[in-house]
Amino acid sequence: MNRTYEPQPFVLTGPLPTGTTVLQASAGTGKTFTIAGLAARYVAEGEARMDELLIVSFSRESTRELRGRVRERLVSARDGLHSPPVGDEVLQHLAACDGEERARRHRRLQDALATFDAATVTTTHGFCQQVLLALGTAGDHDGEAVLVEDLRDLAAEVADDLYLRKWGAPGTPPPELKVKDFRGLAHTVVVADPATPLVPDPSTEGLPGLRARIAVGVRREANRRKRRQQMLGYDDMLLRVQATLLDPVTAPAAAARLRARYSKVLVDEFQDTDPVQWSILREAFHGERTLVLIGDPKQAIYAFRGADVHAYLQATEVASSQSTLPQNWRSDAELLRGLDAVFRGAALGDPRIRVRRVRAAHRGRLLTRPEAVRLRVLRRDDLPLTQSGTASTGPARDAVAADVAAQVTQLLSSGTQVLPRGGGAMEELAPGHIAVLVRTNKQAELVQCVLQEAGVPVVLTGRTDVFATPAALQWQLLLEALEQPHRTTRVRRLALGAFVGRTADQLAEEDSQALALRLRGWVRTFETRGVSALFEAVCVDESVQPRLLGHTGGDRLLTDLRHLTEALHEAVLEGQLGRTALLGWLRRRRNDAGTEGAQERSRRLESDADAVQVITIHTSKGLEFPVVLVPFGWDRWSPDAPATAVFHDQHDRRVRDVGGKGGPDWGAHVQAHKQDEADDELRLTYVALTRAQGQLLLWWAGSYNTPTAPLHRLLLHDDAE
Repeated sequence: MNRTYEPQPFVLTGPLPTGTTVLQASAGTGKTFTIAGLAARYVAEGEARMDELLIVSFSRESTRELRGRVRERLVSARDGLHSPPVGDEVLQHLAACDGEERARRHRRLQDALATFDAATVTTTHGFCQQVLLALGTAGDHDGEAVLVEDLRDLAAEVADDLYLRKWGAPGTPPPELKVKDFRGLAHTVVVADPATPLVPDPSTEGLPGLRARIAVGVRREANRRKRRQQMLGYDDMLLRVQATLLDPVTAPAAAARLRARYSKVLVDEFQDTDPVQWSILREAFHGERTLVLIGDPKQAIYAFRGADVHAYLQATEVASSQSTLPQNWRSDAELLRGLDAVFRGAALGDPRIRVRRVRAAHRGRLLTRPEAVRLRVLRRDDLPLTQSGTASTGPARDAVAADVAAQVTQLLSSGTQVLPRGGGAMEELAPGHIAVLVRTNKQAELVQCVLQEAGVPVVLTGRTDVFATPAALQWQLLLEALEQPHRTTRVRRLALGAFVGRTADQLAEEDSQALALRLRGWVRTFETRGVSALFEAVCVDESVQPRLLGHTGGDRLLTDLRHLTEALHEAVLEGQLGRTALLGWLRRRRNDAGTEGAQERSRRLESDADAVQVITIHTSKGLEFPVVLVPFGWDRWSPDAPATAVFHDQHDRRVRDVGGKGGPDWGAHVQAHKQDEADDELRLTYVALTRAQGQLLLWWAGSYNTPTAPLHRLLLHDDAE
């Protein structure tokens, strides 16, 4: 049963949440700030010790940010408790007690900071790994199992073996099931989506039933081999914890152990959860411990990673209370009024995911422009037309991109003033204050090209996975040399790379034994002190920093080398990887580089702040800019039918149809799959439009791709309550 009442605004200084509470956020309303404030209050007011808090987010990046923000809030609460600054409502609230209680609160905060490194601020996968280790055999855990990040090789091996077993000789597979198709199906059900139930029933006749039997068989065989080879994937951790908490024999003891450890559970970015993750949280804590779920379903944009906004909606149905975060800290009041005119209470894929008005913390304008939201319409008469009378899509894209360059140039020469972050005197609008948000890398390259031609400094921010950069190759050369320091070829390749920096002439004259000896020293450093110490040792021995900074682009290369050091360090800690295993891990990440949704992105340099930022919308989530341009919200190409279709059945359960064309209800399932994808695009556009602080520019053009495009749907919708 859907709840349609309006949730009440949440007051951070009001009664602390109990039971299961859903806090519905909106863009810019401070999800992480709220979690950090609640953690500080629970600790200071004696509701929980730091080790009794479980704080969870759904990606490594967001977890790192969350951990830092929680610690900062504890420090500021401890240091400001006796003289709280004006405007800090949480500290004002904590200080509103007698002297003895204030001293106790100060001591609790001090104790929390002293034990903070042992606090459980982690991803869902990290939490499940800890659970399996704590439960041991009671949690279906093999202590000898090795965590494997990438299971594609296993899936391909299983697919090839089963294919040969069935059709090796003399059998003949159906023409629709070539080896490539077999492998693709195996990848889907083993690697991309190993937890979702499958349809149709394997007993179904014809090709759909055969595909279902293949999918079930591949998944079963992959699970058998993982256990036999003592391998464990990230999804396996989730599935094993879920099975433990649902099993009538193991569930009571497992749940009791978790509840004894954690009294308060705070979950950030809850809109990015999936059905298995929500099942674990529900079975372990719902109705038994305080469970606070903070998320914004309007920003649920990671379905391609397995996230499912329906899990969020299911949580709202069982929650004991719901509230909203009512105040926007990002955009000024005029821009929020403009966004209200665009959204008009739109439902983004579900009546329960509705854009509601929020209050503006900034009542005045954040930049000196009279208009906050502008929609620029491309005239059809100015473009070549198709036979159906719509604008040709390619020329329309080119025309919009050219207009983007014209508008940016006009903005930069207009004398517009911007209020800097943190307040102070207004400053002149600069290229770094402007962001252009696009859907695809091709769109990003088109915008970059026209801005460069117009003489505007521009950078593609976050477009490149750091594992696709030259720095990743340099790290691979270093690890290859460390793995086999006796191999002359590997040593020489390293010597010619960025870490050592020899020229061919220098290498010919230099004694190679000297570098080989240093390599052996670096091997000892890696084995005894880890990746970070290795990087610092190489930098000191080979003067890496001054040498790189003396070359054009050296600052970017050095930044990416350090970024990769952090990523490699995390991989070693999580997987207990040695030199050979780490090298294999890096090679796989380089092969995967550039795929959508990659977690590690190229870092932003200070020099990038002087250029217009061109960013994909997925990458822009969590960022904000004084001026945002969204040129291609009118342009959405709808692909043909997928190889498999994900939909939600009558019980709101996520299901994957692997039967293909001709299977029971295949057409309806494909339609539902495409509708979910279109709804994801609506939410993605919400993310794009809400990055702006003071001005938002949108474009609309009437091409063949326009009717299903998200901006067109928003402008013409009529589904307000």
